[in-house]
Amino acid sequence: MNVHELTPILNVSDMAASFAWFEKLGWKKGWDWGEPPTFGAVECGKVTIFLCLNSQGSRGGPVPVQPGDTKTGGVWMSWWVESPAAVNAAHDLALQHGMAVTQIPTDEVWGVREFHLRHPDGHTFRVSAGLGKKG
Repeated sequence: MNVHELTPILNVSDMAASFAWFEKLGWKKGWDWGEPPTFGAVECGKVTIFLCLNSQGSRGGPVPVQPGDTKTGGVWMSWWVESPAAVNAAHDLALQHGMAVTQIPTDEVWGVREFHLRHPDGHTFRVSAGLGKKG
């Protein structure tokens, strides 16, 4: 097997609200299917995430959550951005929109700067960038 692309699918409770949530972070609605829509996609650059209304997987726990909560259920996903400064900018944007940040930007011992962001349906995104080689 030679996998050439991977598209995660998130179980969401509200398609319109999920499209709007992602758009606040700079993602774009790629397409939707059905009337009303029950399936669709958000896109950011070359990255696509499918959204499925009340199906295909499970959702996480309740929101809001306490900082540092890692027992969430739902999908966990790493979003890689271009730099540690971009991690900080994404964190600031999330806060401006009142989004659930469960970990502030932190330089981790494994060589990345990241913060954790929770979707309203309990999916968690680790927004990360490499710190570069330490000498």
